[in-house]
Amino acid sequence: MITFYTKPGCHLCEDGQWILEAALRDRSLPVVYVDITTSAALTARYGERIPVLGQPHRAAELDWPFTPETILAWLAGSIF
Repeated sequence: MITFYTKPGCHLCEDGQWILEAALRDRSLPVVYVDITTSAALTARYGERIPVLGQPHRAAELDWPFTPETILAWLAGSIF
């Protein structure tokens, strides 16, 4: 599972979503979209960084900008 931290009206997040979907085109990996504006803690943590990708089982996050290639490398564990 991938967590996609986003917020409404974020054009970079829209671009990031498109790139993530392209990277995962041939993979069945669920994506959970988290609106950071629903929590002051999430807004404080991600407000200047979104879009950000995360995975619940590891601490490594992937900040914008990313490409399909960097997403796949991150998923493989080669980007920390």
